[in-house]
Amino acid sequence: MTAINHKEPDRVPVDIGSTPITGISAIAYYNLKNYLNIKEGNVRIYDLIQQLARVEDWFIERFGIDVIDLGSAYLTEDKDWYDVKLHGIKAQFPTYFQPRHNPDDSIEVIHSDGTILGNMSKDTLYIHQTYYPFGEGYPENLNFQSLLNAFDNNVGSQCMIPPFSNMGEKRFWRKLRDNAIQLREKTQKAVILHFGAGVFEGIHGIRGMDKTVLDIKQKPSKIEKLVDLQIEFFINALKVICKYVGDVVDIITLGDDFGENNGPIINPETYRKFFKRGNEELCQYIKKHSSMKIFFHSCGSVVKLIPDFIECGIDILNPIQISAKGMDPKYLKETFGDEITFWGGGADTRNILNRKSPEQVKKHVKELLEIFAPGGGYVWNAIHNILPDVPPENIIAALEAVDEYNTEN
Repeated sequence: MTAINHKEPDRVPVDIGSTPITGISAIAYYNLKNYLNIKEGNVRIYDLIQQLARVEDWFIERFGIDVIDLGSAYLTEDKDWYDVKLHGIKAQFPTYFQPRHNPDDSIEVIHSDGTILGNMSKDTLYIHQTYYPFGEGYPENLNFQSLLNAFDNNVGSQCMIPPFSNMGEKRFWRKLRDNAIQLREKTQKAVILHFGAGVFEGIHGIRGMDKTVLDIKQKPSKIEKLVDLQIEFFINALKVICKYVGDVVDIITLGDDFGENNGPIINPETYRKFFKRGNEELCQYIKKHSSMKIFFHSCGSVVKLIPDFIECGIDILNPIQISAKGMDPKYLKETFGDEITFWGGGADTRNILNRKSPEQVKKHVKELLEIFAPGGGYVWNAIHNILPDVPPENIIAALEAVDEYNTEN
């Protein structure tokens, strides 16, 4: 929290595994455990779409992880999981997730009405969305209920991550508060809640990206209506979140992927016209009704949008994709480092963490720490999740580099 408040802490804080955007692939985690001869525990896939592993106590302790997922207080018993074999590894799925396992080793996520919402073939590493509720057109009466119906028919509704996977339980919100307090007292780590709300992603998740970008030009009133409905939906959820855990959770995540490799997916003017107000209203509500810091995830080249993010009230930006155009670490730190905390950017998962030698990884990580860490406003994490192709030696090298930097400084 010292780092997030732009004061230099005694050491650079570290995160791997506290969110589904700062996590580690189940395959990479499995390989790491084998490499280190860790026999305890299981490879539990808590983020089903991205196939991410829940990091265990041995990992948190060994690598000095400073932030903990509130969802880790849920699905903690063996009865909550069942064994699966995927891509040559032994892992576990949560028992509430019951996809159809096909003879060709693919799986399909199926709604109760029989609609196939997503699938993962034996040759792919993630669950892919195949059905878009508004893909063939908008409902005649586009209202709050039709939005709820669309969310229910989205693959994400069948793949909820903890704690919201457990919302059907009695006294869910009171237990959520109790669990947050217990985690703070037991671990002395920052507690984070992954809410993940995003109005742009919410729209293309039910309409499809191709149709969404066309609708911005051809059906702007529909886009504006959907933004309004989503703001209403997310504010309703935030009312309960802030009431029960707003004073005991340190950080809440929001997110909207606005960037690709060469710049924003949509131009900044379009963002300001349609979507900025969504980010702004959610941030304003959180700040008014809680003490939680706002962590915002947006991949790619978003340098042109960072001033807008700051205006919205965003405290933390992730994943800091330094391989994208304009996302130069020195420029970002010098230009925005006093106004927003960078959470990520600590190792290039696309070109270096997965492909270079451990020595090269170490050098790379230390060079980035020299840029991002001074003065606070930085939490170390790789750029987005650690992917399946990252060798265990390189994961260890990256975290050793952080530890050595902390010792030397």
